[in-house]
Amino acid sequence: MKVGTTLPQFRDEADSALAAALRAEQVGLDGVFCFDHLWPMGQPGRPALSSGPLLGALAASTSVIHIGTLVARIGLLPDDVLVDELASLHAISNGRLIAGLGTGDHLSRAENQAFGIPFEPAEVRRVRMGAVAVAVEARGIPVWVGGGLPSTTELARTVGGAVNLWEAEATQVAGMTAAGYEVTWGGPVAGNVVQIEERLRELAEAGATWAVCAWLDSLDSLEVIAEAANAMR
Repeated sequence: MKVGTTLPQFRDEADSALAAALRAEQVGLDGVFCFDHLWPMGQPGRPALSSGPLLGALAASTSVIHIGTLVARIGLLPDDVLVDELASLHAISNGRLIAGLGTGDHLSRAENQAFGIPFEPAEVRRVRMGAVAVAVEARGIPVWVGGGLPSTTELARTVGGAVNLWEAEATQVAGMTAAGYEVTWGGPVAGNVVQIEERLRELAEAGATWAVCAWLDSLDSLEVIAEAANAMR
């Protein structure tokens, strides 16, 4: 199982995120990932770096680590623009991009409304996500589909992408891998090296192919995650 991290993205400067990505690469983590929110969830007064420009900077400043969206939200950009943006990032990074895609939900509705972006019905967003996923995969870019609901989970199977589960228990991961899905996991981890290792081992044994750990607030914490990942392997 590969192990990555999200970045300190909810700030008004990019230096912290770039430094974190470089440290993650240095300590041997497999990937760094960016959210696609216009503000931190439920906190409209705080800043958020736009994922596209940030990923471009990450692609240019790193050399081997995967970079990815977790997840690029359907509807924030026109679909063709999103496909071209992801293809450009894939090219700039020499094939290191992972395209996580999601439809958003009621928790992100306010972001759309605040910026005058239509928030279409869920079924419309799913259809659009399926078309984007097919177009992105045709460019040779691996796709993760933000899962949880049966309809989006089944979409992942249809388009040949992995299902990404946020904060799922290992039993849920195991159930989905047993059903034939590729599953990637994202969410917070906590504790010391041994405790994080135990969590990662549970996910690996459940069949997850990736675990993306939520940002732990310091560069030093990346070394803790890397040590736990190496001990688990």
